[in-house]
Order: sequence, then C-alpha cells, then structure tokens
Amino acid sequence: MRWFETRGPVYPEDNYVVARRDELADFIKRVERGRYIVLFAPRQTGKTSFFRNALTTLENERDIYFPIHLNFEGYVDSDADAFYRSLCKEICKEIKSVFQKRGKRPSDALNRFLANAQITEPISMREFFENLGNLLEDQRFVIIIDEFDSIPRDAIRGFLHSLRQIYLSGRNRCPHSIGIVGVKSITQLNYDRSISPFNIQDEFNLPNFTLEQVQELLSQYTDEVGQPFTPETIGAIHKQTAGQPVLVNRFAQILTEELNIPKSEPITMEHFSEAHIQLLREGHTNIDHLITNIHKDRRFEALLMKIASYDEGVRFSPYNEHIDELTTYGVIAEGADGMCEIINPIYHYCIMNAFKPIVNGLEQEYLPDDNRSGFEDYLTPDGYVQMTALLDNFRDFIARVGFKILQVPDTPQEYVGQHLLFAYLEQFVQIVGGAMYLEVRTGRGRMDILILHRNRKYIVETKIWGGDNRYQAGKSQLAAYARSEGAEEGYYVVFDHRNAPEPRVETETIDGLTIRSYVIPVIQERPSD
Repeated sequence: MRWFETRGPVYPEDNYVVARRDELADFIKRVERGRYIVLFAPRQTGKTSFFRNALTTLENERDIYFPIHLNFEGYVDSDADAFYRSLCKEICKEIKSVFQKRGKRPSDALNRFLANAQITEPISMREFFENLGNLLEDQRFVIIIDEFDSIPRDAIRGFLHSLRQIYLSGRNRCPHSIGIVGVKSITQLNYDRSISPFNIQDEFNLPNFTLEQVQELLSQYTDEVGQPFTPETIGAIHKQTAGQPVLVNRFAQILTEELNIPKSEPITMEHFSEAHIQLLREGHTNIDHLITNIHKDRRFEALLMKIASYDEGVRFSPYNEHIDELTTYGVIAEGADGMCEIINPIYHYCIMNAFKPIVNGLEQEYLPDDNRSGFEDYLTPDGYVQMTALLDNFRDFIARVGFKILQVPDTPQEYVGQHLLFAYLEQFVQIVGGAMYLEVRTGRGRMDILILHRNRKYIVETKIWGGDNRYQAGKSQLAAYARSEGAEEGYYVVFDHRNAPEPRVETETIDGLTIRSYVIPVIQERPSD
C-alpha cells in the first residue's frame, strides 16, 4: 500500500501523488521551445518531485531529448575551482547514466570526450557544452539544476554569464534548455549586483494544490483503502493549508496513519480538528526559520501584524528586504491586488504563537473576582459555549487591567489587544476541550478566530479600528462569512487605539444572522502618578 510522504521527493509507485498534468504540460512546452527556465519557491513546495517527473516524461516520451539532473546542494561550502571540477564529473556521470537507463552505449567519440573532459572556469564550460552538442548528434541536451542557490558565491557571476552566451548563440545550442530550481532568486543571489540581469530567464510558477488536486490526492487513498474523507473535511484541509503540498500531505498522514481511525469509518471534521491540533503543535520548517530571524529583527513582527490587522494592508514589493525574505520563506505572497498576503491560516496561527509571550503577566486577571468555576463559568448548564458572556468578560478584562497591557513583554502596543484576545481564547479552548484555529479569508486586513466545541462553530473576527465606514462594512463581511461556515452568529472585536476612543457594544441582525460587535479602547500610555 502507498503512503503520504512529507520528508522528500514523492514517487508514484510508493506514494500518493498529485499528477499536476497542466503544469507538467506547460513545462514540457517550454523545454520544447528551448527556454532557460527558472523556478524559485520556498522549500517543501514539491519542486524536486515535479522536476523529477518532468525528467521522466522527457526520458520516456521524447527520444529527441537527452535530459540530466544536477543538484548543487553539495557545493554550498565550495569555491569556484572545486565547483567547476566537480561539475564536469557530475555531468559526465549523468550522461553515462542516461545511456545506461536507455540500454544504449555512447559512441566511441563521446566516450573519449567524457574520459578526457575538463571544466575549470566559465570559458571551458562553454567549450565543453559546444563539443558535447556536436557529439550528441540530433539529441537536445536538457539540464535540470536543483538547489541552485547553493552555487558558490564566486562562481555565480561567470556561470550565469556563460549560460546567457550559450542561449544567445543560436537555435542549435547545447544545452538546448535548462531548468534552474532553488529557493533564492537570481536577484537575491546577485551579491555584487554585477549580473545585469539574467534577462533570458523564463520564470515558471508551480502553484499550491487546488481544491480539485487535494481531492485527487485523497481519493487515491480512498480508492486503495476504501476509507472516504467527508467533503467538508477535504475542504477544510485545503482551506487551512491553502494547498501547500507538505501541509496537505502531513494532514493526510496524521489522519490515515496516526489517529488510529477505524478504516470502516469515514474521516470527518472531528478527526480533522484532532489532526489540526497535532499539526500546529509540531511547527514547520519555514516557520522555524522565520522565528529565528524574528529574534534578530523585530520588524518582521510589525510587518506581519500590519498585513493581518489593517484593511489597507501592505503593498507588495520584492525590493523591500523584509518582504523579500518573508516571500522566500513562503510565509507571504503577492495577492491579486498587489498587496501582501499571509499564505495560509496555519502559518498565520504559528506566527501569532511565535509573537505571543509565553507568559503575558495578566493571566491571573482574565476572570472577575466573583468567578466561581474559572473558564467553565462560560459554558451553559448543558455544556455549550456562552460566547457573548466570554467576550463581555474579555472587554471588561481590558478595562480592569488598564495601563498594565502596556507592560506585556515583547509586544508592540499597537497589537497588544489582538495578542491578548488570541491568548485569552486559546486558554479558554484548552480548558474546555475545544479546538481553535485561524481563518484568513483574504490573507490580510482581518483575523478570524474559529472555535470548534461540541460540533458547534463560533467565529470571532478581530481587527484594528480603521474608521467608521470600514467598521460598518466589516459587519456585513463577517455575516457573509459566518453564513458560509454554517454558523448562526458572528462576533466582531475591533481595538481602538485613538486618543479619544469610542467604546461600543452592539448586537444586530444582518442578513438573518446575529452579529455582536465590540469596539474596545486600548490605553496608549500610563497615567501620571
């Protein structure tokens, strides 16, 4: 039986695999046209698996092509001299391997050439490829270079200039087509800014899985094992991951291998919630890198919170070093409107947890003095959440602690309200045995907290005050979203940081749904003694 893979390339004979037929056809068409293709995307997005599949397609279906695969990861600590010497050996080895796979033998002339070939610098590399092209006769040489951003710094300038010269040398060139794959772009690798620019490149986009592709992936498991996923569960997996390949596969891995769900039962939203909690507690490679860098530069936090909290958002610019770095990690992307968006709700949740102090110093003041049973006071006698009472208490808590919120460690004052609401609700959910996760409807401007408890959904939208028009518009947006989620009401918490805030509590019926709104003042400074 096959399995869901999360730790490396996937293979159809061993793993459940999304075919990516349209993307593969697009890539093959570019190879046929002799393009020098570049794909720079975050790690764990399926790049290596995709290009291995492309190589297999070229090997099996098109005899005119002679494709090889190189990986530059081993050169990360090398210098240019060592790089070029090893590159020659790797290319020769790969050429022989292709002949062996095809059950053929190189010509005597090609064998002699490979035995004596040397590459020592960019000029000899161009000469190598020119001679190789003559010896391969009518076959078109194609190279896929993985982990390209590990190329030695002192080699990149000459290497790229040589490729550009080869590309411009004519139609019958060698290599006919090249695929350059990595995390950092050519611009980021151009350390001395002397490559002007590598303008022959054909940029290729490998998107996250669509909902249909997630359905395709999971249906392979169902067809083999007989255990279905409910449609709602498949939709939730896609929504929470935004189709990020490793996150999708990790969800599937937990659900099919680790939760011990009887194979005779369907995989439901209840199981999804369990898997979601486990996945959030595991962390993620990209987030781990991000957290490490946040400790070096707190401006990451301000940027991400502004994207998430303000309707006006942040204009996407690859020339801003922080936006560029967050894009490289796969945490943000450019939206259709040219604004920055956080990629998916799981990353957003991890980011909020990374920013949230382990102890904010106010936990003992969450509940009023007349509280009897802790957070369980906010459950009905039959065990359901009294969300209005819970949020009323949060509003009162902010008023009770007053200027103390300014003393919460390592938290910008502008976002302290949202951090405290997140921590408050998370503690409640943990105590009463529910689940909490974020929804990012547009990737920016609002943060929706979705609480699941006893098969009921409670939606809390939070943002920072941006004017009365945006405040009123947010209610209608929340009502539409709550309806799409099958909820009967929505809760709207807006933090007002103005010098003269206007506290509000309103309960309205909008399009048939109950919307309870709070505008909560946030004290700006400690009063004078």
